[in-house]
Amino acid sequence: MPTISTLSKIEGTRAQGANIHFSGSTSSEREAVVQQVQKDTGAILVPPYDHPDIMLGQGTLALEFEDQVAELADAKSASHEHLHLQTNGNANGDRKSKGKLDAVLTPCGGGGMLSGTAIALHGTGTRVFGAEPSFQGADDARRGVAAGQRVTSVKTLTIADGLRTPLGEHTWRVISNPEFVQGLYAVTEENIKDAMKLVLERMKLVVEPSAVVGLAAVLYNEELRGRVQREAGVEGWDVGVVFSGGNTTVEAVAKLFAVREEEGERAGGVVGRGGERVAENVAG
Repeated sequence: MPTISTLSKIEGTRAQGANIHFSGSTSSEREAVVQQVQKDTGAILVPPYDHPDIMLGQGTLALEFEDQVAELADAKSASHEHLHLQTNGNANGDRKSKGKLDAVLTPCGGGGMLSGTAIALHGTGTRVFGAEPSFQGADDARRGVAAGQRVTSVKTLTIADGLRTPLGEHTWRVISNPEFVQGLYAVTEENIKDAMKLVLERMKLVVEPSAVVGLAAVLYNEELRGRVQREAGVEGWDVGVVFSGGNTTVEAVAKLFAVREEEGERAGGVVGRGGERVAENVAG
């Protein structure tokens, strides 16, 4: 693991009984340590993303997505039928769900999840897109596809620490093929924080920054939003967004969203709207 891995990921890995070997933060530094460990111990390498079996395994999330969408469509259809009976056939309004998604977005680091999802959904009519952070060149997949050549080295300190790695050789072959992946979109650090805040406060889900880059793209990437407008108009798309991880801590989240003391006190209800510090006798 890179020495800059978050404490939650390090401790979570240790809790599973792993013996951790630390490395530098770049892919080449990690690979050098892996080779040394294999040489010293005879260990077998299970690649984190750049192997056909790993890609296909991660792609099973797309099959789960299809099942979930089909269940939602069935429930919606049943609801429409019930409404139809109640209103004697005068149930106008929502269009019935198609039973499938128009598009799926996954985060993209090494590309195992994105390439596997693209393979699983190939030929279904569902578009597949990848989302990356843009900070310090973390959007290597997008840049590589645009240039027609894989970016082999990435050194970024994006808050989406799970995506600080370039595409592998196997994942590149899939992701660079527009028959499988129809687009790659980048988002800023502020976009990621805003999306994470929305998920925490409104959806009540604990996620890490890497998990929400797809949602950030849906909400804030004007290129993607413009594409939906051009291709779907007012109908829009039914989009599936993958939340890929929740490896974080209260301390990490607090640091990420740290604000000036007076702003924090107002948000926490310590001071009133006018800045007054009054303990009001009201129900909590």
